[in-house]
Amino acid sequence: MKTNAILLLAVVFLLGASSWKKPVATATPNIILIFMDDMGYGDLNSTGALDYQTPNIDKLGFEGIRFTNFLAAQAVCSASRAALMTGCYPNRVGIAGALNPAQKIGLHTDEVTIAEMLKQKGYSTGIFGKWHLGHHKQFLPLQQGFDEYLGIPYSNDMWPVGFDGKPITDENDYRKKTYPTLPLIEGNEQKETITDLSGQDGLTTKYTERAISFIKKNRNKPFFLYLPHSMVHVPLGVSAKFKGKSKQGMFGDVMMEVDWSVGQIMKTLKENGLDKNTLVIFTSDNGPWLNFGNHAGSTGGFREGKGTVFEGGQRVPCLMRWKGTIPEGLICNQLTSTIDILPTLARICGTNLPDREIDGVDILSLMKGNVNEAPRKYFYYYYANNELRAVRRDNWKLMLPHKVERTYETVLPGNDGYGGKYGNIEVSLALYDLRRDAGEEYDVKEQHPDIVAELQKVAEVAREDLGDALLKKEGKNARPVGVLKE
Repeated sequence: MKTNAILLLAVVFLLGASSWKKPVATATPNIILIFMDDMGYGDLNSTGALDYQTPNIDKLGFEGIRFTNFLAAQAVCSASRAALMTGCYPNRVGIAGALNPAQKIGLHTDEVTIAEMLKQKGYSTGIFGKWHLGHHKQFLPLQQGFDEYLGIPYSNDMWPVGFDGKPITDENDYRKKTYPTLPLIEGNEQKETITDLSGQDGLTTKYTERAISFIKKNRNKPFFLYLPHSMVHVPLGVSAKFKGKSKQGMFGDVMMEVDWSVGQIMKTLKENGLDKNTLVIFTSDNGPWLNFGNHAGSTGGFREGKGTVFEGGQRVPCLMRWKGTIPEGLICNQLTSTIDILPTLARICGTNLPDREIDGVDILSLMKGNVNEAPRKYFYYYYANNELRAVRRDNWKLMLPHKVERTYETVLPGNDGYGGKYGNIEVSLALYDLRRDAGEEYDVKEQHPDIVAELQKVAEVAREDLGDALLKKEGKNARPVGVLKE
């Protein structure tokens, strides 16, 4: 899509995309991207988790860099994954919410994914885990730049099975009417059918084994391994070797198995002489689904969770390790996001950016230790069907008026795999200083009218570019979602 040149220049300047530099890579490092599902900021020992152990995950940060202001592009499954794969806000590429098996849409095959970008440099590409960007063959990973795929095509709760693990028999239940049995797909074909909770217990190990095989097979050429775990999304599943291992019940057991998975991957890298030439990135698609109580993670003290634009919904852990390039023990407090991964990998791997507008910025300078730089100045918090709910500059966050349909603050959570109810709240215009008020409790808009005015202008730029359903405004530069060819 062609854009108005003047508007494009203004947007690029505003977003800080001018920090992009020409590719400088002289080597082609391997890339491993581990993407958790519904894991919160506080779910690692290094961010406060107790009663289970995550030494292998935490070690990535101790031997590399930990980002403390890292935001998922949107606080829900498909939208977050579309942003990760394309370096764009998800509404720019037409993806909203969590795609379900009844929908006939997916990530448009005209979009350029990380996998397609890296294949231009000769990378082998594999994905083992949850895709969730369209379950029809037209949209599956092999049509989006990946050489290999094993995994489920959408969330592991999109099946006709109840929280008690029993098949749903009520013909009026939306799950019975909408969801087929859960497929495990190999390439473009269904390999297995998962019909009960026990069938999900082996997913983490299965993905890990395939990831290890992929590393070994491609040890003599550059590879991109994308490992989007199904866990810790409910329903939780854990293999027999980790059941009962933690002091925090099922959730802790699942986290310990994921940590084991990371350890197995790092061990494989060392055994195959790939330890120094591999960048490992670990992060999550959004914050925890809090109404599942003891089967949900922790925000680490941030407000709200998945499905909201409060920090608990979008601020997630992000650890990166690249021995010899990323200094050990770095902590970066700069504003960063999943949409910044694609342009950063383009710089690292010596390939050009996609030939269309993206929203990510290059954060390689931060990874190399220049943590006082600020390549990203602004961030847009969109949710639902293209609603602009907040904007941010540095540590200043302007919450825009909207309705939260799934607040966790006015209701009690469920437990043991059963979800609680959602509440509804109306959010008014508010300004938060996240440096002093990370919990978003104290509105300081009256004390800082100049910052409110600045961020309202930023919101107008976002609306002009991408639209805002709250104001019934269409953006000029959003691209179409992929539609199934009948």
